[in-house]
This record gives sequence, C-alpha cells and structure tokens, in this order.
Amino acid sequence: MWTLRAAVRPRAWLSRVVRGCPALRATPPPPCPQRTLSAVGPGGAGGLQGRGGGGRGSGAAAAEEEGPEDAAAAEEEEELLRREPLLPAGAQRVCLVHPEVKGGPRRPPLTRAEWQVAEARALVHTLDGWAVVETFVVPTKAPDRKLVFGKGTLEQLTEKIRGLSEITAVFLNVERMSVPTKKELEAAWGVQVFDRFTVVLHIFRCNARTKEARLQVALAELPLLRSHVKNSARLDGRGGGSRYIMGSGESFMQVQQRLMKEREMKIRQALERLRRKRQLLGTQRRRREIPVVSVVGYTNCGKTTLIKALTGDAAMQPRDQLFATLDITAHAGSLPSRMTVIYMDTIGFLSQLPHSLIESFSATLADVAHSDVIVHVRDLSHPETELQKASVLAALQGLHLPAPLLDAVLEVHNKVDLVPRYRPSGPRTLAVSALLGLGLEELKAELEDAVLRATGRQVLTLRVRLAGPQLSWLHKEATVQDVHVVPEDGVADVTVIISDSAYGKFRKLFPE
Repeated sequence: MWTLRAAVRPRAWLSRVVRGCPALRATPPPPCPQRTLSAVGPGGAGGLQGRGGGGRGSGAAAAEEEGPEDAAAAEEEEELLRREPLLPAGAQRVCLVHPEVKGGPRRPPLTRAEWQVAEARALVHTLDGWAVVETFVVPTKAPDRKLVFGKGTLEQLTEKIRGLSEITAVFLNVERMSVPTKKELEAAWGVQVFDRFTVVLHIFRCNARTKEARLQVALAELPLLRSHVKNSARLDGRGGGSRYIMGSGESFMQVQQRLMKEREMKIRQALERLRRKRQLLGTQRRRREIPVVSVVGYTNCGKTTLIKALTGDAAMQPRDQLFATLDITAHAGSLPSRMTVIYMDTIGFLSQLPHSLIESFSATLADVAHSDVIVHVRDLSHPETELQKASVLAALQGLHLPAPLLDAVLEVHNKVDLVPRYRPSGPRTLAVSALLGLGLEELKAELEDAVLRATGRQVLTLRVRLAGPQLSWLHKEATVQDVHVVPEDGVADVTVIISDSAYGKFRKLFPE
C-alpha cells in the first residue's frame, strides 16, 4: 500500500530566511540510464508471428525499420534529438515539498494530499539512484503565486530545508515553475529545485525507445526551452528590439524565437513522416482483418504484465515503475477459438500530466480509436483506484473515441491477489492477477465475445470439397475451429469464425 511515510516534523518553524546563500551543490550532467526494452512482439521488433501472420509490428518500432525517406532526413532527425540533460547525474538525496491547496478553485479535483505525495515519491524513485529522504506537506492558498507559498511560510520552509545538510535536490510537486521562480528558490535553498514537468519529462526521455517516441518527447520539451530562452534574454537585457545580431535586422529574442519555430516545424515534419508509415502498417493490418485489442490504464497498473500473461511472450519485460512503456507496441495472441488478435500496449496515464506531454503523445494515442475492443486495466490494490479510474476515463474521452467503442470498454481489475475475498460487480468487469495467472481464462472468453460483437464475425459451418482449394483458403482467411471429414462424400464440414467481408469473398470465389 502506498503510505505517507514522512511528514512535517512537529518542531516549531524558525522565523526567517537564511541570507547570504552559498552556491548550489552541483553535480555533473547525466546520460539517460540504459534500460531493457519493455515490450516487443514475438517476432522481435520487426513484426508479429502467429496465426494470421504479417500483422502490425511492434508499434512505431515496426515503422522505423523502413528508415526515413532519405539519409538527409535521418541525419536531421538525429540532430533534433541531441539535447542537454534535464537532471543531474548520479545518486540524489531529495527533499520532497508538496504544496497542499486548502480550498478554492485552485484545489486539484478528485485528489488527496496523501495520494499526490505518494505519486510524487514514486516519480522520484523511478529515477536511477534517486531517493526521497524528507517530505514536507506545506499548506498554501495560491500555488500559482511567484514563490508558491506566502512570505512567512516560505521563510519557515527555507529554514527547514537549510537544516537538511544531506539533501542534494528539492522536488517541488507543482506542474511547472517559471525560470525566475526556480532561480529564486535555488538561491534561497542552496540546492537545485525541480518541478513535476521536468521530472516527468526526464523519465519520458529515458524510457522513449523508438524514434517516434523520442521525437514526441522533444516536441514536449519546447515550452521549457522557450521559457529558458525568454528568461536568458530578459536577464541579459537583450529582450527588446534595439539590439541586433550581425546586422541581420533581428534582435536576439527574435532570432531565438525563429530558431524555436524552425525546430518545432522540423520535429512535426519528422513525426508526420513516421505517422504516415504507421498508418500504412495499420491499413495492412485492417486488410488482413486481424482484430485489435488496446490495453489502457493508469501508469504501473500492470498492462504489460497482463499482455505477457495473455500472449505468453517471453520477450516482454514488465518493470515496476512509472511510464515504463512509452511506445505503443503490438503483440500477437490467440483466443479460446484460436482466433488471432493483436494486443496493443499503450502509454500509461497520470493525474495532472503536463499538458504539453499529453498534446505531444496524442497522435500515438489516437491509434486507440482504431481498436476493436478497449481493455481498461485497474490496479485494484491501489488505495486511490477509483480516482485513477476517473483520470483514465477522462483521458479516453479527451481522445474523442467513437461512442460504441467507449461504451463497450472491458474493465479488468488487476492484482486481486493483494485484495483477499474481492468479487467484482457490474457488467463487463473481471478480476484477475496477471502476475499469478488468476482469472485469465475467463478474461479470454469475455474478450472473444467482445471481439465477435465488435467486428461482426460469426460462427458458421461450411461444407467444402476435399479436392478443392476451399479448405486451405478458409485456413488462411478465417479461424478454423473444427474440421469433420466425410470421406465417402469427399467433403468436410468446417466450423469457422469468419467476418462478413471474408464470407462474401468465399461465396464469390466458391459459388455453390
């Protein structure tokens, strides 16, 4: 269970901010930690294997195999991905400061301080070598003011942080800090200060595997880069239009803004090239009529573990951390009728996810709209599982999915082994333990019914001649469940699951 293990100590607040702050305790910049690929299809990154064959490969990774349109485009894309590190390298001992909004319109909806603090701690612990050593929950009425807290509260908080000689950084659990706010707090507290946006962005950057995901993260970083450029120009006195560069007629700020616009345009063009390739793969999959099941849920709810249990794909390596999966990946599996389906592992959701990250990954998440069935995985053992559900449903509604697809979402309550004697209630709801394999057969049966309803497939028994090509055609274009041979007549009664379009082709090719 998630618990708030550290809180504000009962000692009295001291009364003033320590003046004459020393320089920040700096550390060298980090490389992103190298981690194991979280999910690939049974056939590796290149594609899927199994009945139905040739389906869509491992998400955007399959699109990359064809490479960019030319060498110049490839070089340009790699250049766009070269960026400065966002966080310091090495082990960090972090003081977590959570501003608790006591009321009013700025209070986050459907949240409690304990959950927000626990989630912030999990974000920090996702970073290699980072640990939260102290936590302060500090009340505030206006978290959007320049320094987040009122003057008296800030003085008391500063005195407390100054007394923690072992800490090397502060994680201020707000969505975004302005550059001036960051600089003033770092000067007051004597260590580097990071906000939620920077921490989440760094986790995204480290976990992005495919070129598409890396470009999407680069797109999400642009607001941060723009704020740094704007602040640098202001501090250097070059923000106005009176100082020009090399007689170009452009001020320093104008040059920087132009470069940022050009960078954004190039990133969007590169993403559009990859999107077209992904659309082509999706078109090929739809022509083959392989049903697609998109698996969605709050981050770290067990989506990848569930797909691994359903497909038996030993190459998948689930990780117990937030945002382990950033690329939509595809994995072939079969249902009780031996019908092949593709499970799509998607990026996890998070409450109060920075807007630019949502916007950058919206094109990838739009693939969910082309699914036949959506499975919403919930971590039933989480104390705020209902609030997580609300966050996921709100995000799905924001994708403007077709109403029939959204109305037929299958809800899977995962990790029931941690909740003794639990019984699900409500329609289209099942309880499983993906890790222990509990409830998976029931889930597969329910998935099969949902796929049949969504795709308009039907179960038919067709009589075919043994000497003709009909039987081999059915094995290729439909799911053959049973073959009963009548040797004296030279025919076989074949029970198949077949789509309306495939059945129409069969009748056209082999008229009675």
